[in-house]
Amino acid sequence: MAQGLLNIGFGNYVAASRVTAIVNPASSPMRRLREEARAERRLIDATQGRKTRSIIITDSNHVILSGIQAETLGTRFEAQEEDHAG
Repeated sequence: MAQGLLNIGFGNYVAASRVTAIVNPASSPMRRLREEARAERRLIDATQGRKTRSIIITDSNHVILSGIQAETLGTRFEAQEEDHAG
């Protein structure tokens, strides 16, 4: 499991060890997930006013919106895992 902080863009970070999924926000289920999290006050908007390009789900069931593409965050996450594995 990755340790440390994952840069999710615009000076925002999340504990990498708490991330369970990084997903594309375009599908209907992801839009519902975002609205349910907002209603239950589990939503964290880290887009800095930009378009939401990925949704990060944590082990505490918080939903974090990021303005960085899911593929880019996935690459950063994998690189961080490799850095801490070796």
